[in-house]
Parts: sequence; structure tokens; C-alpha cells
Amino acid sequence: MQQIEIIDIFDLNLPERTASYYLPGEAPTLIETSAAPSIPFLLQGLKRRGIDYLSIQYVIVTHIHLDHAGGVGLLLESLPNATVLVHPRGYRHLADPTKLIESARTVYGNEQFDTLFDPIKPVPIERLRSVLDGESVTIGQGRVLTFYDTPGHSKHHIAIHDSLTNSLFTGDTLGTMYPTRFTGGSELILPSTSPTQFDPNDMMTSMKRLRDLGPEKIYFGHYGYSEEPSHVYHSLSEWLNRFMRISERIYDKYKDETDEVLVDRIAKALFNKVETESYILDPGIFDYLTHDLEVSSQGLVHYFRKGKR
Repeated sequence: MQQIEIIDIFDLNLPERTASYYLPGEAPTLIETSAAPSIPFLLQGLKRRGIDYLSIQYVIVTHIHLDHAGGVGLLLESLPNATVLVHPRGYRHLADPTKLIESARTVYGNEQFDTLFDPIKPVPIERLRSVLDGESVTIGQGRVLTFYDTPGHSKHHIAIHDSLTNSLFTGDTLGTMYPTRFTGGSELILPSTSPTQFDPNDMMTSMKRLRDLGPEKIYFGHYGYSEEPSHVYHSLSEWLNRFMRISERIYDKYKDETDEVLVDRIAKALFNKVETESYILDPGIFDYLTHDLEVSSQGLVHYFRKGKR
């Protein structure tokens, strides 16, 4: 078995959209779960690899956005010995997901919510543990996971360093990496600026902190890994700067219009920039980009509405 197993969990019914990572050891561990519709794919992935559900000791979520943690309560029903590890700011929302559910229903509507996220089940508090910045857990001989508070994408975000492989699991803090089958093997990495806690300064501070750890590989929530960390840092910095410049210009010009109009204008401008500045071999990537750039545009509008500049 590999030191890190990548399980495709088909978030939004898209392959190579969202990953769960299995780390073997004396305390086998999963990182990320996605939403409830992805849980059957995750369980099937474990079963195909001959992994006993009873053996899983930890399930770690990098943050509590539903595409990373929405299915964790449901997953625990099949993993009776697992404890969930989460950022302290996310603890109460996993224990009682009422506000998460209300917020998602407001944004997506009841019908779309049911399709994308239902059910969101609470995590029993006896199976839930918050992890502090710099805290570690040992999951195997010579294998220690260390947690880092990494705001920017959200205020309840952790990254995880794996001592055995000198790898980092960065959730959305360092952005999204798109399937290289769409880009002729090149790594297209874009920032994830989704609402409501996106902050570009925090994102850059977190990036520099993670860079200073000197990892050999970076594993993304969306999707897979890069063996070129310097390229990841450069891409995040370059594209975040572009996102901010483009959205600020549009916001200043059209700020009296509705949020919906602003989001549409910014999303189209970002899409055009990505399409013209990136090497795209397969238009199948547009299914991924359209969704992501709309959500990122929502976060950018929210950021400017808050007057954070």
C-alpha cells in the first residue's frame, strides 16, 4: 500500500474534483470527506483497497465548508472507532450543524441543497476533538501529523504536515489544482476566494508560513498533489494578484449594482483571464472552472462589500 492513498470521491459528480486521503499506520487516518453524496464513493474506495472500516482512528477535515466536511457525520456511522479532528472554530458547527444547514439552504435553496449536501449529520461530541496550532498526533512509527492554523480561505482552516513523507495537506488555503488531463500535464492552480471569510492578506501570510516548512509535496483538497511546491506558491501569488486587480476594478465601477450582477461580471472577467492566460487542452475543464470562479467571485464581492481594502 502507498504511504498516501488518493481516493476520488466525485464531488459534484465530477472525477478528480475532490479527494480524500488515506494515511496508513498504527492509527489509520483519513483527511477530508466532502459532502454526504460523496460518502458512498469514499467507503467504496476504502473497500477496494482492502481497508477495514473498523481500523480508521482519525478523520481530519481541513475546514468545515460542506465540500470538505459536510459528510463527516454520515461517514462516522460506518467508522465506529474514528475521532474527528477539526479547527477549534469549526468544532461547534460539526457538533451542531444547524447554522451550516440554514446557511446552505439560504444560498442554494431547498431542492439544490438536498441534491448537493443532504444529509448533514452532527458529530457526537465524544468523537470530536479540536486541534490547536502546532499540535501533533502520532499515527504510526515515525509518522507524526502536525497541524497549522492557516486562515485566508476561511478562519477555521488547518493545514496538516506529514512527517513521514514531508508532505502538506493544504485544503483550500493554497488554492485548487485542476486535473492535468485538461492542461496537457501542466499544473493550473487558482486561488479559492469563496465567501464569507476570504482574506487575501491572511492567505499570503499562510502561504509563506507553509512555504517555510519546506515540504516536498503539496496535497490539495481539489485535487491531487504537486511535487513542485515553488510552482504552487508562485501560481497562488500571481493568480491571487490578478483576481484582486480584476475584481477591484469591476467592483469600483459597478458597486451600486446588485451582488448578483457584480458576481456575474467578475466571474466572466476571471473566466476570460484564465482561459486566455492558461494552456487548456480540453474544454472539459470549463465544468470545473465555471463553478469555482462563480463561488470565488461571490467571496470577492463579499470582501469588497466589507470594505476591507
